[in-house]
Amino acid sequence: MKLTHLDEQGRARMVDISTKPRIERRAAAQGKVFISQATAEAVLSAGLPKGNPFEVARLAGIQAAKDTARLIPLCHNLNLDFVDVTIELREGFFLVSSQVSCRWATGVEMEALTAVSVAALTLYDMCKAVDKSIEIGEIRLLSKEKGSVVSDTP
Repeated sequence: MKLTHLDEQGRARMVDISTKPRIERRAAAQGKVFISQATAEAVLSAGLPKGNPFEVARLAGIQAAKDTARLIPLCHNLNLDFVDVTIELREGFFLVSSQVSCRWATGVEMEALTAVSVAALTLYDMCKAVDKSIEIGEIRLLSKEKGSVVSDTP
């Protein structure tokens, strides 16, 4: 197995995608932010010092997906067609999910994972004043798909 981000001398490099066709691509990711029952109740009653965390975290995740190439050095700068981040309060945790799509020569899994990660960190930031035991975990790629080749001409 060969690591695509290393050259023959073992130096880090950006993968050359210049000869690859543009293809419809989609990815979904998910993660959890584990919280106490008291934090869940504070969220439900809008009793957090920084306000309702859901919309702030959702927007942070969308922005992060768009900025993935700035955050992760060897990621390509992609023109994303769609990013969605959802957050659900479950028993003992927030479930953070993302869906990302584009028409490009490389996949969007890093963008989906970045969206979930930053949304989770934002939830942490919004809730840390009332819960010192928050944990972020189980961030994973749920799916990665390729669709049809996209014409380069309008």
